[in-house]
Amino acid sequence: MPQFTVKYADARGEIRQEVAEASAAQELRDRYTQQGYLVYAVRGRADAPLQKLGRRAKKLNLEKFLIFNQQFVTLIRAGLPILKGLDLLADRLTDPKLGRHIKSVRDEVRNGTLLSEAFRRQAAFPAMYVTSVMAGEKSGALGEVLERYIAYQKLALAVRKKILLSLLYPSILISLVICLVIFLVTYVVPNFAELYKSMQADLPAITQILIAIGTTARNYVLAGFLALIGLIVAFRFWARGEAAKEKLDAVKLRTPVLGDIWIKFQVAQLGRVMSTLLQGGIPLVQALETASESVGSSLIRKALERARRSVKEGQALSVALKASKVFPGLAIDMIEVGESTGALPAMLGSVAEFYEDDVNTRMTAALALIEPAIMIFMGCFVAFVLVALYLPIFSLADTLR
Repeated sequence: MPQFTVKYADARGEIRQEVAEASAAQELRDRYTQQGYLVYAVRGRADAPLQKLGRRAKKLNLEKFLIFNQQFVTLIRAGLPILKGLDLLADRLTDPKLGRHIKSVRDEVRNGTLLSEAFRRQAAFPAMYVTSVMAGEKSGALGEVLERYIAYQKLALAVRKKILLSLLYPSILISLVICLVIFLVTYVVPNFAELYKSMQADLPAITQILIAIGTTARNYVLAGFLALIGLIVAFRFWARGEAAKEKLDAVKLRTPVLGDIWIKFQVAQLGRVMSTLLQGGIPLVQALETASESVGSSLIRKALERARRSVKEGQALSVALKASKVFPGLAIDMIEVGESTGALPAMLGSVAEFYEDDVNTRMTAALALIEPAIMIFMGCFVAFVLVALYLPIFSLADTLR
């Protein structure tokens, strides 16, 4: 019989992984679910990459998923059974992709599957959400746990929108500057080159250099554009690998100014996830497992995986995170205080708030410097082009006099 690797959480919330035999993956899932385990993944020896790719392709619209959860919690608070709530929402969702998944969840629950297991089987919902639902089921406080998840999701979306809006104006400005530079180099400069060629004028060295760059750029602009597209496509394929992602994260971390902002943003997100999970009653080891699956950074994910193993062996969370040499010292100190006072979930929330404010302040300061830097660069470039192009005209005027 085929062998499968089963990753599941036992009754105490500990993550385990075993190799078992079954005729199909679904049979193995059902077997472990009937024993009271929450199955995270059942993978054959060759199908793990396919599962991962499938999860990537089924990414949900988080804003519409947030609306669904708000409606779902309202129905649960009103006293409606879970199945009735899913029935009411499944046919009223405006997002076809989300609606399809919710209908599948409803059908699974109708057949006797636990709600958390039904969400997990869709392979489209965030690991943090599935774990939160599982905690709500076990504690009998599903509404409260989902409300915490909704609060987390609202904050995460608000921070993301704020950062995207902050980057919008500089991105437009940089794009316009690039277009202007391309226009000057590939159109204006070659036209002046034709003019000076017809006049058979002696050109200064600065003008000769600019004309050589402009004529070469015009001749190869299409090839350069295609080469750029090819490099972008090749880079995206290369960046999909785990090793490449870790290298890119290391480069981001070492980048001046931006590296500090990036790591603090990651810590803020991690603090929100961990605080929400711990307040929902998830054990620390399982919360670290879920958080590592929720973060987008490969570097942070590996650091959390090492920290999870250390915590499972009896180390404090602050000590385990400090050993990774990735997280800021202040965050480690705050987590250590939270552990010593028994208020780790609240302290992780404070860590998230502090670093979100810090990221916002640093982003505002950095973006305030980008605009004048772009304008100075554009002014210097235009001045260089004007001087290089009009210098021969001034020389000819002096000669005619």
